[in-house]
Amino acid sequence: MKLTQKIRIFPNHAQKTVLWKLSEKCRLIYNFALAERMDAYRTGAKGVNYRKQQNDLPLIKEQFPEYKWVYSKVLQYALRALAADYESFFALRKNGHIEACLPRFKGKNYFTTMVYNQSGFKIEPGMITFSHKYNDIPLEFTIPDKFSFDDTQVKQVAISSHRGRYFVTITYELEEPPFVDNGRYQAIDLGITHIVTAVNSQSKFLMVKNQRPDKYWNPKIAKVQSRKDKCKKFSNRWKLLNQIKQKYERKRDDQTRDFQHKLSRKLVENTKANTLIVGQLEVKCMAQSNKVPKAMRAGLNRATQNTGALGRFVHFLTYKSRRVGKRTIESDERNSTKECWMYGKQHFMPIWKRVMRCDCGNVIERDKNSAIILMKRYLSQNAKWTGYRVFLDNLRHTAKCKTKVSPIVGS
Repeated sequence: MKLTQKIRIFPNHAQKTVLWKLSEKCRLIYNFALAERMDAYRTGAKGVNYRKQQNDLPLIKEQFPEYKWVYSKVLQYALRALAADYESFFALRKNGHIEACLPRFKGKNYFTTMVYNQSGFKIEPGMITFSHKYNDIPLEFTIPDKFSFDDTQVKQVAISSHRGRYFVTITYELEEPPFVDNGRYQAIDLGITHIVTAVNSQSKFLMVKNQRPDKYWNPKIAKVQSRKDKCKKFSNRWKLLNQIKQKYERKRDDQTRDFQHKLSRKLVENTKANTLIVGQLEVKCMAQSNKVPKAMRAGLNRATQNTGALGRFVHFLTYKSRRVGKRTIESDERNSTKECWMYGKQHFMPIWKRVMRCDCGNVIERDKNSAIILMKRYLSQNAKWTGYRVFLDNLRHTAKCKTKVSPIVGS
């Protein structure tokens, strides 16, 4: 199993100069290769691909010796990134996304991520060093002692920059414990109000309310953005407000990510189940139509679209469970909030409707109902018939004890 650790580094002024010089050469290689590909795309010429552009690198270094400053594999990975962008473009066009555009040129203020694959770096206790030939200034950076890596485990190291901060991303391989099915399962439905609604094989529920730091920070960001829009672009005041906005956005994103990391770790460590079932999320389908009130629609769409929060949480669950010998399985959750878990009747359940009321007398929160459906589908589709019967028997007994509602006719 491959894992990635992102570590912040603090280069001095001279090291920043070296990093930007190397990044500039990677950016130019990307842009020149992109121009060549775009000309070939427009004219219909063939043979312009990653292999051809990689083979042209020695000729470029002879003609422009300054490209020798950069470690060879770093330039190759800049071309590989362009090839990946082109593959993504053609895949989108093939799937009917006509609005997909060709990759764009990188501007002069763009810091190109430099990838060192298997060589060009050296990791020692508390220190990481990178190779370059720009000048005699060493690219040595201190890393915390808690991050100890074996040279045989490290597969790739990348240097990146985001909002004025510099990071080293280390990809390493970790031996994965073998998975053992212990007959215990936990189904998890993800949402906005309650990020986790889980039910286990013994029909016990767990609901965790989402902290939503964005509700605190988004009004502050919007206020700063409003003030920024009234300033002349790139003026001193505009730059100051832009720094404040970026600081607020960074705090919001860090708090959201920290909450998800801690919650996913607790879920994996505190459950006796070795198999976690989560729904396959299609966030694009969660966008609300005009049938929903405007005030409610705006809030729901802002919470679900383009945030990456729910998909990232599934990723956290997946790799944290694999590290301890468990596994996370994504299951089809289509109509899981519309189908009554008792008798399967379909209901109209827009995202703002939080309680399902069925003719059979079943009154249940939509998130709990969805978690039950996920568990039923997994147990039935994987022939876990004993666990399936025990789960439903416990669930019906619990429902009889807690649900004291007469059947609703015509609802």
